[in-house]
Amino acid sequence: MHRKRLFATRTRRGRTITSTVEPSRPDPNTPDDDDDDDDDHRHSRCAKCRHPVQLHRHSAAMLNLFVPLLGIPTAYYGTLLGVGFCFYYLFEVVKRPMLVCANGPFRSFLTERVPLVRNKFWPTLWCFESRAQTIIASLLRSKMMPRIHYRREILALSDGGEVALDWAEEGCSATSPIVIILPGLTGASQAEYIKCLVSSAKKAGIRCVIFNNRGLGGIGLKTPRTYNAANSDDLSEVIDHVRKLHHNIHLGATGISMGGLILGNYLAQQGMKAKEKLKGCFLISVPWNVFAATKNTEENYFNLMINKYLAFTLRKNVQRMHNSAEFGMFDVDIEPILKSRTVREFDSHFTVKQFGYKDVEEYYSNATIHDKLHLIDVPLLCLSAADDPFQPVQAIPLKEIAETKNVAVVVTSRGGHIGFLEGVWPVKKEQYMGKLFSQFFTALFTNDANYQSL
Repeated sequence: MHRKRLFATRTRRGRTITSTVEPSRPDPNTPDDDDDDDDDHRHSRCAKCRHPVQLHRHSAAMLNLFVPLLGIPTAYYGTLLGVGFCFYYLFEVVKRPMLVCANGPFRSFLTERVPLVRNKFWPTLWCFESRAQTIIASLLRSKMMPRIHYRREILALSDGGEVALDWAEEGCSATSPIVIILPGLTGASQAEYIKCLVSSAKKAGIRCVIFNNRGLGGIGLKTPRTYNAANSDDLSEVIDHVRKLHHNIHLGATGISMGGLILGNYLAQQGMKAKEKLKGCFLISVPWNVFAATKNTEENYFNLMINKYLAFTLRKNVQRMHNSAEFGMFDVDIEPILKSRTVREFDSHFTVKQFGYKDVEEYYSNATIHDKLHLIDVPLLCLSAADDPFQPVQAIPLKEIAETKNVAVVVTSRGGHIGFLEGVWPVKKEQYMGKLFSQFFTALFTNDANYQSL
């Protein structure tokens, strides 16, 4: 018997829609046997789309489940999504940072004198994904933060090289404390994250001096040498120079990303000698384990994109040097350097050969600081994000830090790499890493008898 079957009726905007399926016509020579009816439906096909009728029956049943939702106004869906997003943001994104530090004077000092380590971090509502924080933070700061006018000092180094020291002293006195700031891999004094810190330091009455690595900051090379993450010789000379100029002034240091590696290695290499010169130090988004950092930035498309951008900037710096007479001092082949597509390739072709390492593995082993924390005697506060694309929480040496009395790390749930954007429009106010920077050094530079036991 030939008959049409009704599978779903749904109402939307006052219209009734009826879905029907017409099974294939049976052979007139075949008896219409009710016992074979179900078998006919399993093998019959829709007259229009030729899909099995059984598939239509299942689809229609699923469609009937959503019939009550079709009459709900669209605005209700938007409200529902908005409420869901707010719940996710408030309970999964906004969290109190994790403070990891051994019990003792330093931990007590941080919890009592640095309020930000106890407060929740509120990442920017529309930008809390790790790579979004990393990229958008850089773009917003570079566009919105004004250029800083520094007083430049050229420091001649013991091997004949020279570096530029840029001083930010506006609004400060001759007795104001000083913080030496080390930029990241390719950064200099006008880098957007440097301007963020300088702005916070100015509000706190702290002078800053930015240590531009050799060949950066608009200064040419005098010797066949640039810089690397494991070598702290230049930093040692800079610290001695600043201490000689201001021997009675509180002095601290801050390193960002690779600058944090240079500073961390200096602290580990100098031990108690560093404590005689520096009252405390602060690291931001330091790649604790260089092997893990390079591996993480080579694993997926978005991280690799950041890696390739850094390699592009490194190549551009070498290209600039190559166009001047100073590059003739280097005993390297320029062609493979300019073909480097990742930071690891660049280090293999340029950094390793320039500094006499056997290979890139030996260089990265020397640059890594996660296994040197027990050698540090200067009070050291670090800021890392659990979602840092360079160094996620799994690569942060939390166990080692928890057993080290002079090192502490604040780990936010979000923040990316040197991001830490917060608020609806983050560039309109002091940013999280700037606030932590100023709170820490303000407390550190204030004489505190209880804290001197460190």
